[in-house]
Amino acid sequence: MLETREPGGAPGAELLRGLLLGEAVAFIPLAEAMLHSAARAEHVARAIRPALDAGQMVVCDRYADSTLAYQGYGQGVSRTAIDTLTGLIGLMPDLTLILDVPVDTALTRLHARGGGGDRYERLGADFFAKVNAGFRDIAARAPGRCVLIPAEAAPDAVQARILAAVRERLGLPAGAAR
Repeated sequence: MLETREPGGAPGAELLRGLLLGEAVAFIPLAEAMLHSAARAEHVARAIRPALDAGQMVVCDRYADSTLAYQGYGQGVSRTAIDTLTGLIGLMPDLTLILDVPVDTALTRLHARGGGGDRYERLGADFFAKVNAGFRDIAARAPGRCVLIPAEAAPDAVQARILAAVRERLGLPAGAAR
């Protein structure tokens, strides 16, 4: 199994991650969406597709829905533009788990981690409310692929919900998907 993340997951994509999460440049939202897609193209070509071709399961922390939620719903890039960029990559997951947590809880958890967070993590409650609404809309529009997981509970309870959803959606027996 390949466990990976976005932005990142391949050398070129990791370089773009540094640009996207850092403070050096304030990109316009469309350019930011394009950079996320460029990182995804590298990630898919150099890590995800080879793993899938080898018969591996791939678990990725964030993917195209995050670009739609953050740059689309959060920053106002058109859905058409993001759908076009996503279509160029040509790969969507079989299952997307969306961890749903109220904005105030999410911000409390971010602050508890300390360290100041990345550029996105400092965008504030209004931005995160738009992103949260975006993720909920994405889940409602793609119920065959997306599962909305209530994530306000303790980590063990959230993990149990995640494992149950994975088992159910992928038809895995109990004890699988650990």
